[in-house]
Amino acid sequence: MPETPPPFDPDAYTAVTAPLLGLDIDPAWMQPITANLRVLAAAAELVAGFPLPDEVEAAPRFEA
Repeated sequence: MPETPPPFDPDAYTAVTAPLLGLDIDPAWMQPITANLRVLAAAAELVAGFPLPDEVEAAPRFEA
């Protein structure tokens, strides 16, 4: 049985990745950044949680 990954922690993610990317983030911006990451993570869960059959092929081009 595969292990379940830990839940996404935007605070830890930002603290670890910002220095790796060479970003010096003003502490006043940390809350808005992590709030945005929480919203993006929730949207990603919706997309990743949508079941697709194996026969589905990616569209060659998206048109609105």
